[in-house]
Amino acid sequence: MNDEQLQRYSRQIMLPDFDYQGQQSLLHAKVLVIGLGGLGSPVALYLAAAGVGTLVLVDDDQVDHSNLQRQIIHGESDVGTNKAVSAQKSIAALNSEVSVIVLQQRLAGETLDQQVRDATIVLDCSDNLVTRLAVNKACIKYQVPLVTGAAIRMEGQVTVVDPRQPDAPCYACFMQLVGEQDRSCSTNGVMAPLVGIIGAIQAMEAIKVLSNLGQPLVGKLLLLDAKTMQWQTFGVAKEESCPSCGLN
Repeated sequence: MNDEQLQRYSRQIMLPDFDYQGQQSLLHAKVLVIGLGGLGSPVALYLAAAGVGTLVLVDDDQVDHSNLQRQIIHGESDVGTNKAVSAQKSIAALNSEVSVIVLQQRLAGETLDQQVRDATIVLDCSDNLVTRLAVNKACIKYQVPLVTGAAIRMEGQVTVVDPRQPDAPCYACFMQLVGEQDRSCSTNGVMAPLVGIIGAIQAMEAIKVLSNLGQPLVGKLLLLDAKTMQWQTFGVAKEESCPSCGLN
């Protein structure tokens, strides 16, 4: 780490539980961000600002005028541009030292496996259940930590899946608790700051996992009701009957 980096990240490095080694862990990390919409916007910006070495940005969609209400990594001039490309431009303006790899596609099959296998951690910021479950399976297969979030209307949730811990539940285990619901913002609506709150938590959890800081939300589901600004945390055990990580 050079003198400029020491100055840039000094407010993090001075934290006793994070320190120089924590910053080094971020600089050497390769983070896969799936989805550069409402959740992926704050995730990518905060991880870039915090000094993650490499960000792999994945999105096959283009920026639309309706996205600008909440997807803060994009601007009016980006309408019609691929979201991953638009996000790369914003990250370059924020922190030119971050290496950004852009994938203008929807990950599936062997391509998904390859990207997960090569990542230090995965952040699922997608907006559909099929993708979340596929990413969850790939992370289990290759023992890669996963931070997954969701936000709809005035409600949000975050959890951390760490397959390196044998007794830790996966995302599919949590779905057995809350139910498998595939809802989109386009049909249900969403309040702009909500995705910022949930995305910021996802970024924080990723930093915690990467730097071995504190207690990540492994085995816990954090829920937010933004109408009342009430938080709830549920503990969930690994399900033996889980189709993704169970014994049966």
